[in-house]
This record gives sequence, structure tokens and C-alpha cells, in this order.
Amino acid sequence: MSYIWIVFALISAFTLATSDALTKRALQNSNEYLVAWFRLVFSLPLLLIVWFFIPIPQLDKEFYRAFFIALPIEIITIVLYIKALKVSPLSLTLPFLALTPIVLIFASYFIVGETVSLWGGTGIFLIASGSYILNLSEIKKGIFEPFKAITREKGSLFMIGVALLYSITASFGKIAIEHSSPLFFAITYFTALTVFFAPIALWMGRYELKSFMSEMQLRYLILPGILYGLMAATHMLGMKLTKVAYMVSVKRLSLIIGILYGYFLFREENIRERLLGAIIMLIGFVIIVTAS
Repeated sequence: MSYIWIVFALISAFTLATSDALTKRALQNSNEYLVAWFRLVFSLPLLLIVWFFIPIPQLDKEFYRAFFIALPIEIITIVLYIKALKVSPLSLTLPFLALTPIVLIFASYFIVGETVSLWGGTGIFLIASGSYILNLSEIKKGIFEPFKAITREKGSLFMIGVALLYSITASFGKIAIEHSSPLFFAITYFTALTVFFAPIALWMGRYELKSFMSEMQLRYLILPGILYGLMAATHMLGMKLTKVAYMVSVKRLSLIIGILYGYFLFREENIRERLLGAIIMLIGFVIIVTAS
């Protein structure tokens, strides 16, 4: 059995976490809508190059239905994701992406028809425990204080919203992939996101666009964009070679990588409890997607 998919999964995890860290740096002095859009723009060249090396699948109405249901929801997640990166520490926001499987248990049942096992319940418990530990330093104020701390951190709330919406887009994305091909879906989906997000980004950033361009702030998004495109390509290549559950499990190492970036690049505090919480959440995620 070939394990080349693990290489693709690890590259996908590393490029996602690195792109997020570099994007957070770019967000410090820039409009978040423009940053999000230009990251998408700079992700396209690599994906469009791949276009020339893949066959074009025959598409049906199920592909288009899933594609255009997921697209507007994905645009909302982009806004929430970039806002989370801007307003809160990486180490406190990124781990909440591991909450997606909790909602997937219900969303995938109604959308795709997947069911949950006892192991799934175990994974849910671990993810909930990990999210509690993220704010463990607050426990001295009361046993429920770590949960209250989540509600006070805007970035955490934004990322929880992202996790919820990702469960919907992931379910419809799976349908679209089954009715096309992984790479074809990735290329067309990211291209459509870039096109449809453009008017939103340009309108919301209209007062800052001139300075954004004149000061060449977009140059800080070239590398994050390239890495984002590489993430998408390797993600789909990995899924083509193995089960989606295995691929996503390994890719979720991006959570831990992101927390480490938060510490070394942004000197974020309480790194030990957040890393421990992220690891526990990651274990829960792995159990849900591989053992259930």
C-alpha cells in the first residue's frame, strides 16, 4: 500500500498553517477583506497550471447543485476566518477548527447520509475537553470561566462559526467531488470564490484600496497566496490517493503548527495550555474521522 498521500497531507497541513501565520502578519496594517481576496487571487496561478494536466469530467446537475449551495456559505466562512486571524491569537482561534466534526456528525447525516458510532461520541468528548483547556488559566475565577472566556474572545467566536459552516460546505463539497473529480472541483471552486468574493472585498475595502495598492501591501500576500494554492492542490491529491478521513486527520496537524507559529512569531501567551488543548482536540478529531 502506497503512503505517498501522507506526504501530500503533511505538505497541505504545513502550507495552510504557514499561509495563515503570514496572512496574520499582513492583517496587522491592512483591511481584512482585501487581504482575504488577494490571498485567493495569488492562489490561482498554481491551480490554473494544474488545470492543463487533468481531464475535464462530465458534470451533472448534482455537481452544480452542491457547488452553488456551498459557494455562498464558503464566502461567509472566508470573512469570519480572516476576521478571526486579525483580532485574536492564532493559538486561541485555530484549534476551534477541530470542532467541525462535531457538527459534521449531524450535517453529514442529513446531507450525505453518514451515521455516528460510539467512537464518534468519544471524539466529541475529547474535542469539548480540549476547547475547555484552551482557557484553563481562567479556572481560578470559577469552574465555568474557561467557557465564558471563549465568549469574550471575538476571534474564537468567529472561528467557531467557521467550524460550523465548514461542516456544511464539506458535506456539499464531498457530493461535488463525487460527481466530478477532486482536482477539478478544487480549481473551479477556488476560481469561483475569487470571482464572487471580489465585489464584496473591493466594496468593503474601497476606502483603503488606494493606499493598499500604492503602498504595495499586496506584496505581503504573494507567498501566503501561493502557499494557499499549494495547500488546495496537495489536499486534493491526497484525497485522491486515500480515504478522505485519513487525509483530513493528518492535515489537522496544521492546528498544532499554527499554535507554534503563534508562539514563535507573535509571542502569544499561555502557549502550554493552548497546545495541550489543541492536541486533545486533535486526538478527538482523529478518533471521529478514522475510528467511527
